[in-house]
This record gives sequence, C-alpha cells and structure tokens, in this order.
Amino acid sequence: MTKMGKRLQTVAAVTCMKSLLMVFNFAFWIITSIVSKLKIKLTGIVILAVGIWMEVELYKYMELTTNYYSAAPYILIGTGAIIILVGSLACCCTAKGQPVLLYLYSAFLIVVFVVELSAGISGYAYRGKLKTGFKRGLNESLGLYGIDRTKTEAIDMLQSQLKCCGIDTYTDWERTRWSNHTKSVPESCCEARKCHHTPRIHEEDIYTHGCYDKVVDFINGNMGTIGAAGLGIAFFQLVGVFLSCCLAKHINKAKYEQVP
Repeated sequence: MTKMGKRLQTVAAVTCMKSLLMVFNFAFWIITSIVSKLKIKLTGIVILAVGIWMEVELYKYMELTTNYYSAAPYILIGTGAIIILVGSLACCCTAKGQPVLLYLYSAFLIVVFVVELSAGISGYAYRGKLKTGFKRGLNESLGLYGIDRTKTEAIDMLQSQLKCCGIDTYTDWERTRWSNHTKSVPESCCEARKCHHTPRIHEEDIYTHGCYDKVVDFINGNMGTIGAAGLGIAFFQLVGVFLSCCLAKHINKAKYEQVP
C-alpha cells in the first residue's frame, strides 16, 4: 500500500473512531442501557435523579435505621453531576481530537470505574446492615412515637405507604408508651382511614401485617437496583476507555504519517 493510501486509511480510521466515541459519550451522558431484568437507565442524568430521589423519597425511611449513612444521596447527586459535566467535555475533546485530553478522559473513566464498582458491591453488601439497623430503629421509633416529631412522622409515613402496622405485627404497639397512654394505635395503621381517630388495637379496620418484612422487601428492591446500576455503569465505561485510547493512538499515527 502506498504512503498516501496508508494516510487515507488512517484518516478514515480516525473519523470512524471519533464517531464511535461521540456515540459512546452521548450514550454515557443520556441514552439508556439495560441491566438484567431490572431495566435500569444507566446515565449520568439517572444517577443524578436516583440521588435526588433517595434524598426526597427515602430519607423518611432512613430516619428509622440506626445504620444510615446520610451522605449517600449527595454522593450519588455529585457523581451524576460530574458524569454529566465530563460527558459534555468529552464530546469537545473528541471533536478536537487532542490525544492528551483523550488519555486524560480514559484515566478519568478508569477512576470512575473503580469507584462505581466499589460502590455497587458496597451497596449490595450494605443491605444486611441496613436491615439490622431498621429492626433496631423501628423498635426505638415505636418507643418514641408521639414524643420525637421526626420519628413520629417517619413511622406514620412508613405505615400508611407500606400498609403495615407495628414491627412484626400490629400487636407490637401494645408494648409502647403511646398505646399505654391512648389505648390505641396510630391513625396511620388504619386501612384507608376507615377507623376512628383513636383506633383500638383489635379493630378490624387496621393493618395487621408488621412493617419489618415490608421494609426488607423495599430495601431489597431499591438497594439491589442501585447496586446493579452502579455495576452496569462501571463496566459500560470500559468501552469508553477502549475507544478513547484507540482514537488517541490513531490520531498520533495520523500526525506521524503526515511528517514528510
């Protein structure tokens, strides 16, 4: 093959690699990937959304556990924001074709890969501690019901949203200060608010299933989703590392071939 032919072939390869990397950057930033049967959207925007969702929706549940790391939602929010920013910058690096910037982008992806892989594994393993913390936290919260406003609101939201009452069963309220004083269970134990303002423990219109098992199912579903999303994103980024390094190599090769 002639020198001109090799140069044209290299230019074509660079153009192709640029296109592939731009597609990857766009995918990394906004389009979705599917993990197993969970159908999780693996993007910076979704990581950001999950973090905000954890802070807005899960914080009341997390108030009931003694092992909750309150910074977790903010870590996800920060990670999502960084990924969105870097994904935008990566598109600029790809368009300009600067090998140094592409190698730096690859290094960043490797760092994020390690962090997210660790986060995914930790999130999966953390479920056990969260369950234990919920058991203790629920016991403490029932004892402080009507005294501590935060715990009271958390218990009410938990029972009304998960349609449960007590920890293992509704009779757990019989051992609480609230029940000894009012001879009743909270209104949040009522099915669709069908019972009176001071529902009795043995009334038929209250939820009878305890909250602990439902909380465990809730944790399994959500923490498993977050952990799987972290692992999926982590391995997806290896594609970006490969494409960035290949593009940088071909750009350097093209510059070398242009030297007379």
